[in-house]
Amino acid sequence: MHYLSKIHASSYQLRLESLIEARLQPNADKAAIDARIWDIFGENWAVMFTDLSGFSRYVAEYGIIHFLQNIHESQRIFDPCIETHDGVLVKVEGDSMLILFRQPDKAVQCAIDMQHATTQYNRDKSDADKILLCVGIGCGRILTIGDQDVFGEEVNAASKLGEDVATAGQILVTGAVANALQPCAEIRLEQVDTQQAWIKSAYTVHYST
Repeated sequence: MHYLSKIHASSYQLRLESLIEARLQPNADKAAIDARIWDIFGENWAVMFTDLSGFSRYVAEYGIIHFLQNIHESQRIFDPCIETHDGVLVKVEGDSMLILFRQPDKAVQCAIDMQHATTQYNRDKSDADKILLCVGIGCGRILTIGDQDVFGEEVNAASKLGEDVATAGQILVTGAVANALQPCAEIRLEQVDTQQAWIKSAYTVHYST
């Protein structure tokens, strides 16, 4: 255990910082350093970002404590979905969650189950207590810094789709996810225009309610 205890998230962060410092040096071989960074930290994951719709409006109408209650409840009902589909919750920031999955299909199915869970939860709730979920999903090779954070184009795309583009009840995925999904009769993909030049393509997931 003595040696195992030394392998933790801060060790990953320190290694990355040392390589970034080396990259900043005059005449540094940036291509070689980049290759080392990807070799150490690069992994294939599906990345999900979630967001609760109506943050500003609900805070203004009902107060921040009421919205914190909704965040608490959302995590309670989403946790079983994440566990069932082998998701890894990396971090929670405000009303947003960052979750990783090894398989894009599991990420999408988890998102569908989460939306179903909100529908069930909202049936007997007032508008103030309803949980309105937005989801964005990307997939591909990303940089994973221990269990602290992740970086990459698909991370940025998933974040933008989930937190800024998707509306309540909607699941948006990148083109990479759409191409990786196995054929499934339960869902249908429809390409959408996100108005984001740096997102190559995006699709809304139509699922049975």
